[in-house]
Amino acid sequence: MWSMIIALIVFIGVAVCTIFPPSLGNTKPFRDESGYTLQDSISEKLIVDINNTSFGMFIMGKDTGKPILLFLGGGPGIPEYFLETQYPSGLENEFVVCYLEYRGTSLSYHPDILSETITTEQYIQDAVEVTNYLRERFGQNKIYLMGHSFGTYIGVLTASRHPKLYKAYIGMSQITNQEKSEELAYSYMLEQYQLSKDTKMISAFESYPIFTDESAYTNYFNSSLRDTSMHELGVGTMHNMNSVITGIFFPSLRCRVYTPFERINIWRGKAFVKTSPAVADAARFNAFLEVPALDIPIYFFAGIYDYTCSYSLQKEYFDQIQAPIKAFYTFSHSAHSPLFEEPDKARLILREDVLTGRIDHADTQ
Repeated sequence: MWSMIIALIVFIGVAVCTIFPPSLGNTKPFRDESGYTLQDSISEKLIVDINNTSFGMFIMGKDTGKPILLFLGGGPGIPEYFLETQYPSGLENEFVVCYLEYRGTSLSYHPDILSETITTEQYIQDAVEVTNYLRERFGQNKIYLMGHSFGTYIGVLTASRHPKLYKAYIGMSQITNQEKSEELAYSYMLEQYQLSKDTKMISAFESYPIFTDESAYTNYFNSSLRDTSMHELGVGTMHNMNSVITGIFFPSLRCRVYTPFERINIWRGKAFVKTSPAVADAARFNAFLEVPALDIPIYFFAGIYDYTCSYSLQKEYFDQIQAPIKAFYTFSHSAHSPLFEEPDKARLILREDVLTGRIDHADTQ
């Protein structure tokens, strides 16, 4: 009897440690072929006090003399550096990258923060203060700004208001008009299920008449149907990611650059900011009207299968926006995360176009 109990305890312990392994949450240094730390590299996980709040961030680069890139991630709440650990892009070869974890999320989650303080204006101000921290620390007058999904909402507004701080803006899966994007995605997915004669899914979609009922739109947007269907059809986070449970949730629980408590805070933070004013603002944002022009070069990375932020709307917005230099790049094997789905192509563009101010690899007009 006791042997069975002990065996069960051991089994449970092994299972828990496999799914949720212990970790000190340290980053690994960049090393050369001989195993020595690269002399001018940086691999930091740090907490910085900005605007009276403690912010967590990762700063990664193989050469601190490289240009600085502030990366504003998606969600908000899913740390971009977590995605980098799971789907390496190699950004650290081209830049010193700062992965900021937004106020109220992940390393920057604090239970005493009030949801109503998570506003668009606060996030923009935070991004500017982090920008100035990076400029001062690394002695660079201007840096590069990149956004992914929700990060493009904060990013494009920050770039439009503070162009003198940035050399260029890179928008990956740019938010343009999210309400219209959701309608396009709904129509596309319903059509796919109609073509495959999947009566169960057809019925599920038709139970949310989003075009005629505002409450149905809200309920659909917050439902598991939207997320599950997007990933089942290859138009969600990544074209080849069939589920966020296996592609995001479980890997986040095993990500050793975070302590177990910090991994819990990833999901506490994501739930916390979901009802914040900033998220509500992003859902109503119309880039066509609010940011018709930027005073710095812009580069858009768009996955052709992206229906989280509609590919066609990204292209339409790009065609309209005015900028001194602009370039649009279609990633033909990607959905919502082209940097992580086609990293070689993304790095080539960053290295040969963005860093040189050229558009040689852009889509032909």
